[in-house]
Amino acid sequence: MTIHKEGYTTIALSILFIFVINAVVDYKYHDITWLRWFIYIFSAALFIIVLQFFRNPSRSFSSGENLVICPADGKVVVIEETEEGEYFKDKRLQVSIFMSPINVHINRNPISGVVKFFKYHPGKYLAAWNPKSSTENERTTTVVEHKNGTPVLFRQIAGALARRIVWYVKEGDQVVQTEQFGFIKFGSRVDVFLPVGTKVNVELNQVVKGGITTLATLS
Repeated sequence: MTIHKEGYTTIALSILFIFVINAVVDYKYHDITWLRWFIYIFSAALFIIVLQFFRNPSRSFSSGENLVICPADGKVVVIEETEEGEYFKDKRLQVSIFMSPINVHINRNPISGVVKFFKYHPGKYLAAWNPKSSTENERTTTVVEHKNGTPVLFRQIAGALARRIVWYVKEGDQVVQTEQFGFIKFGSRVDVFLPVGTKVNVELNQVVKGGITTLATLS
C-alpha cells in the first residue's frame, strides 16, 4: 500500500498540527499526566485516520472489452432508470456508488475510450445520498465513448464532507479502463449512466471495489 499524491499536503499539515499541539501541551501542562496522554492518543488517532483516507492499496484490476468496471469503492445506493438532463437528455440507467469517509477515494475509469465531454460544476454540499445532490452539488461530468460507439457518463459528486473534487481528464483524452481519472476528498458519490437495457451485475446495497467489481456488461 502507498499514499496517494492528493494526500501529501494534508498529511504534512496534520504532522505540523500534531507536532505543535504536543509541544504546547508538553511545555505548558507537563504536570497534568491525563491531559498529556489524552493528546498523545488523539494525535495518534488523527494521524491514522488521515493516512487511511489517502491510502492507495495494491490491487489486481479487472478488465474486459464490454465490461463496465466499478469506478469507486463504496456501496451501491441507486439502480434505476432516470432522465439524464445534462448530456444525453434522455432516459438512462443510473447506478450510483456512495463513498463513506473510510473508503478508498480514488476514482477509476469504468471503460476505455475517448473523452467526448467534460464539465466541472461548482455547487452545494448536500449529503451525498440526497437525490438533489446529482444536480445541485459540486460535481464533474465525464462522458467516455467506447470503441463500439457506446457512450458512458460518470459523475463525481461532492458530499456534505467532501469539499474538493480532483480530476485528471479533459475532452479528447484517450483513457484506459481502471486507470485513475480523479479523487474526491472526505465522503462523496459517483453516478454512472448507461444505456437502458444494459445488464447490471451488482445489486442495491452491495459493497463494491473500484477497479475490481464488474458494474455492468455493455450490449
